[in-house]
Amino acid sequence: MDKKIVETSEAPKAIGPYSQAIVSGGFLFSAGQIPLDPVTMQLVERDIRVQTERVLENLKAVLKAENLDFSKVVKTTIYLKDLNDFQAVNEIYSKYFGDFKPARSTVQVAKLPLDSLIEIELIAGAV
Repeated sequence: MDKKIVETSEAPKAIGPYSQAIVSGGFLFSAGQIPLDPVTMQLVERDIRVQTERVLENLKAVLKAENLDFSKVVKTTIYLKDLNDFQAVNEIYSKYFGDFKPARSTVQVAKLPLDSLIEIELIAGAV
């Protein structure tokens, strides 16, 4: 099976031994994005709305690197430090997806990289 590494300077560089995304089998599989500013590589303000927006902008940049957008997303997984942030995340998330709603899982986790409040990964059709 062919695999293509996706890399863009418009999203944060990987902070470990992984790729921003891989295209394989007609799909783009993103790594989880945390709310890092791609220029400074620092976490943005510690506010769930600000962090959610940054994560979605990072994912938007990864999709754009393959000439894709959120309309091609078929599945997302959201990891939250606090599930009480669910509604605030939904408000920001819905601005990016509009009427289109991909399949989604949302879970609360004990800790995220760099102690961020949120991480999101996605799968998108790439054909």
